[in-house]
Amino acid sequence: MKNAIIILLAAGAVSLSNLSRSQVAALNTNQSMKTSDSKPASQAETADLGGGCFWCMQAVFERLPGVISVTSGFAGGTTENPTYRDVCSETTGHAEVTEIVFDPAKISYDKLLEVFWQAHDPTTLNRQGADEGTSYRSIILYRDEKQKLIAEKSKLEAQKDFSRPIVTEIVPLKKFYPAEDYHQQYYDNNTSQGYCQVVIAPKLRKLEHNQVISETPQVKP
Repeated sequence: MKNAIIILLAAGAVSLSNLSRSQVAALNTNQSMKTSDSKPASQAETADLGGGCFWCMQAVFERLPGVISVTSGFAGGTTENPTYRDVCSETTGHAEVTEIVFDPAKISYDKLLEVFWQAHDPTTLNRQGADEGTSYRSIILYRDEKQKLIAEKSKLEAQKDFSRPIVTEIVPLKKFYPAEDYHQQYYDNNTSQGYCQVVIAPKLRKLEHNQVISETPQVKP
């Protein structure tokens, strides 16, 4: 895909700074779906957060000590077992989200939400940068009443840091669907790819500089 981006740039068709992530992923949609049969550790908890591109969000959360695993996928819609192509069609109702399994003894749900607010712009409706559509909406999907209350409180506190209203949805999780294999750990496996260099890497460097995340992934491959 890197070569395709170079060709497009040479032709004057796109600018990397305005490149939509969905354009980059379009060539990979024939990959197989990843199953989600593995169970988290008994003491672990799970958070489900969507902040636009799940390539970006996965790269952020897997760099937090205490996070056990991060899976890119879809939730919040009505279509069962959606593919990436389905979700990009904007007909499924799903958003791109990350399923984060974490050790609450090392990192809290509240702390994950603090990072969540810093990792994306929760004030832009159905959009993050050049990625636009309901699948890129800001969303928190809670698994129980405790998570709901924490999320609502966190949202109120985070509003102090933004001049515009936060538009993040807080809704119950019905079901999480993992994305295709090639979406998993996408940034770490494709660091030289154009979108990764121009969009994801600067975000990670900023969070690293602010000591929000670690420089390298903390989860096991």
